[in-house]
Amino acid sequence: MSELGRILIADDEVGFAAVTADLLREEGYFCECAEDAYRAKALLSAQEYDLLIADIKMPGNDGLELVESVSALAGSIPVILVTGYPSLDTAIKSTRLSVAGYLVKPTPFEDLLQLVREAVMRAHASRLLMKARNQLQHTQQELNAWENLKTLTAPQISLAEIDLFLHHAIRNIVANVTDLKDLTQALAQNRPKQQVCQLLNCPRQIELAQAIAEAVRVLEKTKNSFKSKELAALRIKLETVLKTTQEHA
Repeated sequence: MSELGRILIADDEVGFAAVTADLLREEGYFCECAEDAYRAKALLSAQEYDLLIADIKMPGNDGLELVESVSALAGSIPVILVTGYPSLDTAIKSTRLSVAGYLVKPTPFEDLLQLVREAVMRAHASRLLMKARNQLQHTQQELNAWENLKTLTAPQISLAEIDLFLHHAIRNIVANVTDLKDLTQALAQNRPKQQVCQLLNCPRQIELAQAIAEAVRVLEKTKNSFKSKELAALRIKLETVLKTTQEHA
């Protein structure tokens, strides 16, 4: 069975960490444990995880230092906090740090599992959106080069080279649209449509929409230079995706 996600559990209560890791492994997740914040930071720096489950009161985590350092160590990885010593102060701090969940020990496993599923799903969505944005920006640069192709003469570039260039650009755009469609369908299996849109609603989605809009603009501008039913169909598909994205923003 393929891994559903990679999880790091940081807790000095070795028994709690071991049992939680075993239960999550049975659900299909890869889990590693760290006995304190120092070990957790080392692992976060060396490997990629989809989620951090961290105890609040443990060596090296005074004042939620581990959570505060996560973004520098592992980017936008979500964090679920668990504690046997809940307090108003840590609850307020966790809210300011935008953690994915705050649970009090003993933690019902079903409650933890629900938060884990949502947090890992969000991490996967964020990573895919980043990948799609970068790929679309690269494709956008290629599409902008179309305008330069119009000024080139036959001896400088062949029709076969132009055809290969366009095929490559179209394939990249369609692949990104397909990836996002698959992600949305996967998220929608256990969520209402509006919750899926909220899950994907982040600054990267705005940048992705801008990249698609630019691709549509270039396709529209160059439609008279390169006659193709495939390009026309692609432009219509991208316009539909862009309209849907804007409606859900």
